[in-house]
Parts: sequence; structure tokens; C-alpha cells
Amino acid sequence: MTNETAAVPSGRPLDSLPPAARDGIAGTDWAGLPHRCTGRHNVPDTPDILIGVLDADPGRRVRAVGDLYRLLLDGERVFPATAPAALVVAALLDDPRTLVEDRWDRRAGRRPLRAELLNWLASFADTARLEEADGAGTARDLAAARAVRPSLHGLVARYCEADDVRVREAALAATALLTEDPTLVSCARRHAPAVRDVLATSADSYHRWIARSRLAAWGEDITGLVTAEEERRAALDRAHASADDPWAEDSEQAARFLAEQPEDTAALEPPGRRLSRRTTPAPTAAARPRSPHGPPAPSPSPHRPPPEPPVAVPGSAPGHRGAWRIARSEERAEWTFTPYIGVGPLHFGMALEEITGVLGAGPTVSSYTHEDGERRLVHADFPTTGIRCLFRGDRLGCVAVDALTGPQVRLGAVPLTGCAPSRVEAWLVHRTTTPDSLRYSPAGDPVLADLGLAIRTQRAGDLVLTRPLFLLHDWLDLWHSLPAREWHHF
Repeated sequence: MTNETAAVPSGRPLDSLPPAARDGIAGTDWAGLPHRCTGRHNVPDTPDILIGVLDADPGRRVRAVGDLYRLLLDGERVFPATAPAALVVAALLDDPRTLVEDRWDRRAGRRPLRAELLNWLASFADTARLEEADGAGTARDLAAARAVRPSLHGLVARYCEADDVRVREAALAATALLTEDPTLVSCARRHAPAVRDVLATSADSYHRWIARSRLAAWGEDITGLVTAEEERRAALDRAHASADDPWAEDSEQAARFLAEQPEDTAALEPPGRRLSRRTTPAPTAAARPRSPHGPPAPSPSPHRPPPEPPVAVPGSAPGHRGAWRIARSEERAEWTFTPYIGVGPLHFGMALEEITGVLGAGPTVSSYTHEDGERRLVHADFPTTGIRCLFRGDRLGCVAVDALTGPQVRLGAVPLTGCAPSRVEAWLVHRTTTPDSLRYSPAGDPVLADLGLAIRTQRAGDLVLTRPLFLLHDWLDLWHSLPAREWHHF
């Protein structure tokens, strides 16, 4: 931290924060400490994010927590702003406002804000154990992240005996990971019993993995834990196979078994990362656990030239008013997108009112459903702009761009809207950088997890053009995420 004073974010007074958090924000030169997308259009700066965590508006609160992951800890990577932000997050834990419960972007179910902030600190501590070669950040940023671990430990460990099991588990996870700091080795034995009794039996698979890896690093016998994890996974695999087979004799019994299992509340893997079941035995104490991700994808063969970039289909002639009219290039707005942050002027996590304000017009069609007795927005169409916004928990999670009239969204300088589908797919697949990033929906739509991008198609008379979908990570399963109205859009 420096002695320079940061500007107070407009309309978001620091006075409402706990003193330690207030001093942490005001005493840091954030201008010299960028996060992933500092300075980009409609992306909040770090002080705005930290103050927003305790905002009175639930939507802004949830979005601020999502921004902690997307902008300050994206893809298991730290940035210059991450370490000082972690100290401020830890200073917020004592505030009574962190007892409020909500659904947060990264995990299933409801939990207190305090638990989710502790989960973020656990993710921070996990990333701080990685190396520059793992893509976890520059050597300087990783050193800064490791340097704050002792201070964080003192603020986090006090919640390891919290009455709320969700807070207790998150605190144990963060504390166990923070003890990798050399100055905290002596604390490990003190936490080992609780890690084994509480964390290793959690319904959260990530918490169980943390327990196994840290206990092994501390020299504890984890044979029973590894066996239990393997048996758990085998039982679930057998049940899923039987439940999906209508001819299986135990199909109904398997379906009941699955319905009775507690929901795995582990956070989704960061964008573009290889999924892992984390069922293999953790390394011994002599070998520090590494993040269980596969190697980078092999480079394309130098003998095969990359495909030509896609070209947008020319627009309809002036004056054309038919059902299949394609907007000309000069009629389309020019948008860019930042994976998992937003597209054009839209930022994932926005409420409908904020979107309406940014676009300058309201939706012509809106669809609602009822969840847990509450009325929830499903999607809203903005035909003037040429987009459809899809929501979960009344917050923006997906943007579908109309192939005929929507804005031209570019990846770099390359267009994605209103192009030949095969050209877009070939160009994107060639640029896939992580294993298992490319998948296909049951409808044959390519989905790229490292970009948060899916390419659907839309008819224009005898033509079929690209209708790009920009998504958050928990929308990548298109078949289950998209509402029927989107599937019916041709």
C-alpha cells in the first residue's frame, strides 16, 4: 500500500465501510494497480467493486462479487490490484452486512455474503500457490499475493469455528490454503482436525479436494479420504447411467438416489480451464500440490495455414423491407466483447433497468417465470438494437445478437455477426488455446468455453447466418440454459 490517496468513487461514499477497509481503499494508489480490464468501457475500477460488495442494492452486490472473480482473479490469475484488494475484502468480513444471504454467480444455492467472500479469498490463496509458468500472473504480482498471506490468515482464521457451516467451511478452505506460506507452517497442525472433520466431508467437491491436498501436504494419512471420494464418484456414475437408461431395472431407484444427494456447491471452473474431478490422491508433503489442469493445447501444424477470417454477408439493398432484410454494414453498431465481462456497452450482471438506460430504449417483449415463489425475468428483446438479453436471477447472463439486424460484434477486427457459419467456426476452432474448450450443443452449435462464446445460426431467406451468443460460464450448457423461445428463434 502507498500513502497516496485514491479518489472516492462517485456516489459511493467510503464512510459506509469498516474503518480498516476504508483506509485500505483510500490509502492505495489504484491508478497504478490495474485489474484485468482497467480503463475499458463500462467496466468498474477496483474501488468501485470493493465498495459495491456492501451496496444496499442486491443486484449491485451480486455483480460486485462476480467482478471480484472476473476482474481481479480471472482464470486463476492475479493482477496488480488483486493483493491489495484481498486485504480490503478480508477487512469487510466483520461488517454485519455480510450476513445477508443471496445467490452468487459462481455457486449453486444461497449462502451468506461472508461465506462467498471467504470462498473468494480461498480462490485467491489457491492461485497464489501457482507459478508464473502456470499463467497465474507475473512474478511481481505473485510475490505481492504471497506477501499478504500472513495478514489474511489472521483475519480469516477467526471464522473457522463460525456457527454457520457455510461460513465455517469457506473459512477453513481459505485458512488451509493460506498456511502454505512458510511463516504459517506451524499453524497447520492446529487446523488439521477441523479440515478433516468438516472440510473433507463437505458437499462441496472443491472443499473436499482442498482438504485432501492440504492434509497430504501436512503429512497426514488421506487413504480413507481418497477411497471415499472414489467410491462416491463411482456410485454417482452408476446411478446416472441407470437413471438415464429407461430399460434399466433400477432406473427409478437410481433417480431417487440422485435426488437425495446434496447439491455440489463447488464453483464452476474458471473460463477455459480443463475440468477435473479431483479424485486422484493428493501429492505427498514433499511435493507441493499444483492446480489439476492439463497442458496447453498443441500449436497448429505449421504446414496447415490458418483459415481465412470470416466476412460479414453484404446487407440488403436500400429500401428493402422484406422479412429477411439484412442490415447493411453502415447501419450496424460496432461492438467489441471481453470474454466473461461483457459485450458492447453491456456488462454481465446488469439488471434490466440498467440495460434500458445504456441502450436508451426499453424491451418490446419480456418473458418471466416463477422461481421459489418469486417472479423472475427470463429474457428481454430489444429489436431496435438487434439483441436479446437473457437473465438468471434477474441479472444479465447471456446476450444473443440478431444475425440480420444486430450490432457487428468483433473479436479483434474479425466480425462474428451475420457471417457464414462454417467460416466463423473454422476461424475460431483454429484459435482454440485450451484443452476441451470447444464443445457442441445437441443442436450442433459450437461453444468455446475459453471465450464464453457460442455460435448459433439464423435464417435469412436462402441464407444461414451466424447469431453469436455471449455467455457467462454457467450458461455454457446451452441445452439446459437457453429458454425455449431462444431455441425457437430461426
